[in-house]
Amino acid sequence: GAPKTDTKLDRPKKPIYKMGENVNKKSRISPKAPVLPPFQEKEDRIKKYLKKYLKLFVFDELSPEYIKRAGIDFMKGVPIPLRKEDLEAFKSGEGLKPNRIADNIVWVMGIDPEFKYVPQYVEYMNQNFTYRILEGILKKGRDLAEKGEYDHATIYFRAILVLKPDYLHAMYSYARVCREQYLNSHNEELIGRYKAESIEYFELLTEVHPKFAQAYYYLGYAYLNMGLYQKACFVWEEFLRRSMHRKDKNEIRHRIQQIQEPVQIEKGYTAVLAGRWHEGIEILEPFTNSRFHDWWPLSYYLGVAYCRTHKKDKAIECFKKALRLNPSHVESMLELADIYKEIEDKENETKYRKKAELILKREND
Repeated sequence: GAPKTDTKLDRPKKPIYKMGENVNKKSRISPKAPVLPPFQEKEDRIKKYLKKYLKLFVFDELSPEYIKRAGIDFMKGVPIPLRKEDLEAFKSGEGLKPNRIADNIVWVMGIDPEFKYVPQYVEYMNQNFTYRILEGILKKGRDLAEKGEYDHATIYFRAILVLKPDYLHAMYSYARVCREQYLNSHNEELIGRYKAESIEYFELLTEVHPKFAQAYYYLGYAYLNMGLYQKACFVWEEFLRRSMHRKDKNEIRHRIQQIQEPVQIEKGYTAVLAGRWHEGIEILEPFTNSRFHDWWPLSYYLGVAYCRTHKKDKAIECFKKALRLNPSHVESMLELADIYKEIEDKENETKYRKKAELILKREND
């Protein structure tokens, strides 16, 4: 089919993570200092969908005797999350095993990494466990994801990232589970948030763990779906270099072959956006007689290039075609209004300006 385009892609992305040395401390769970800042410092796009799970917990404090015996002074006055069934054991003085407390803590950290007591929880986990705990949490998350319990799996993977933000398998599983969440949803806002989270983590994987081939595989598909054909090609070439998986490599070679024309079209409109009008025309013109002839952005970008190179008649033709294919495309209307103003055709100028104003007003209401 024809390439997709998304005009929102031109907006600058908020920088999320700064990579660098010493952004994190090493600990028992992360014997080597992570190269990513704490997970809780990033913009949290999906917490709002997980907060409801806090209702599973009540909070109570550890007894002063237990705190003294366990040598965990930092837990004084810190509420511990308990499930209803834990409450009996907790109240009866039997106490709870560190593993049970840990599992509850993991849930709260994964649901809301900015929860007030997360620093103490992290310290508690580091005092009681080594990096081996991450494998256990990861397995629980992956088992839940296998069963389609994506929210619960997401919570486990996020908790690992709170404890060790650059842990490869958690980063990958988190990116994958966020992908499953948006592919299985019809809620537009949720899709947008989980998609951004998933893509961010596949991108981070290629920076932090550049040898890990599968990140490039999924990232290519994400870019493809956003209409970013050159980026998709670039990361897929990287995948082919790094992967040992013959079946996947054959699939990706085939994909790269399939998108050669869209890649060229994207180069053409990138040239137009950069003000290289003649280059844009040269690349895009041949596609007006191809299977992409009815793809409206092709007509729009060609129109812009013709207009800037004083080929007004051709530009008018292109913008009108773009509007036949996409009747509410405001930019095409405004371009037409400007051309008609220049050639002093008052009637047509007014017509297209009014149309554009009506659509903009409707969008803002």
